[in-house]
Amino acid sequence: MTDRTYRLVVRAARGVFAGLGLRLDVRGAEHLPTHGGAVLAGNHVGFLDFLFVGLVGRERGRFVRFLAKQGVFHPPVVGPAMRAMGHVPVDRAHGEVALRQAVARASAGEVVGVFPEATISHSWELRPFRPGAAAVAAWCDVPLVPVAVWGSQRILTVGGRFSLRRGTAVTILVGEPLRPAPDADPYAVTEQLRARLETLLDEAIETHPDRPRDDADRWWLPASRGGTAPGREEGLRLDEEGMRKADLAAEARISRSRKRSRARRPCLADRSAQ
Repeated sequence: MTDRTYRLVVRAARGVFAGLGLRLDVRGAEHLPTHGGAVLAGNHVGFLDFLFVGLVGRERGRFVRFLAKQGVFHPPVVGPAMRAMGHVPVDRAHGEVALRQAVARASAGEVVGVFPEATISHSWELRPFRPGAAAVAAWCDVPLVPVAVWGSQRILTVGGRFSLRRGTAVTILVGEPLRPAPDADPYAVTEQLRARLETLLDEAIETHPDRPRDDADRWWLPASRGGTAPGREEGLRLDEEGMRKADLAAEARISRSRKRSRARRPCLADRSAQ
């Protein structure tokens, strides 16, 4: 597997970060091993989180292979790039296929990136976790490394919110890894992971250098911290609604792609007959 595309994307991302003057604070990257398989498990508040979690890998000389929703792999430019970088598409209806690929990657000594919440949290607080990250770490006997990202929601996130404001701070905290035994219960390990990530996220929020400029700018803080983000229950409702819309949009894109493919086949057959 070549990492040429990955290096180009990382270089482009760093250029964008520099252009936006992002103040990146990465702490604890030493918890990710420089060799051997590992699972990075992060919270999810913005569309660029995979880039920020990926920075942890680059600090340790590693490339992170992310599990990402299948719809990301269909757009003309983004899709081929995602495949070239070795990321793994996830079909929510058949998640076991992606899980097998993740196990193969981790067993081969790769770093696998997972967002256990499975979608961006509208409340900015942790959603219920799925057990995939814990299962991969346990089955492959590799460290499970928690990563908290805070501030990325101010750049690009759900609800059409984005900002090109220069100087936004993004805090990325990496915690001590869990080392589940091969026979560990993935659900029990997932609870440990969630507790550890909650502690990291609290620290990331507390130590984040930026504060809202005024009341209108409190949208990026959780309701529990005096912000105007949806509360946990409303956030969960919005999360589920967003996932349904994303799945429907992905199905529509796949259907259009298949129709275009079928429309091209007669033309190709005509050419070969000539």
